[in-house]
Amino acid sequence: MKTMTCKQLGGACDKEFHAATFEEISEMSKQHGMEMFQKNDKHHLEAMSKMRTLMQSADSDAMKNWMIRKQEEFDALPDN
Repeated sequence: MKTMTCKQLGGACDKEFHAATFEEISEMSKQHGMEMFQKNDKHHLEAMSKMRTLMQSADSDAMKNWMIRKQEEFDALPDN
């Protein structure tokens, strides 16, 4: 199991996610983001806006490269 925070995954808080794979931790982060969206959390909405801008970037590889870097960051973490 490895641990990453919401902030490490592009979010706005220090909530920790624990998972065995990057895919699992990404899904947890996504679910948390949806909860914060429903709560209309200002800080998370700002973080989501930044991610949306990255996804719509003129550089078509920007989001792909961001995901690769996050996967590498996850892989480099020690197991809990």
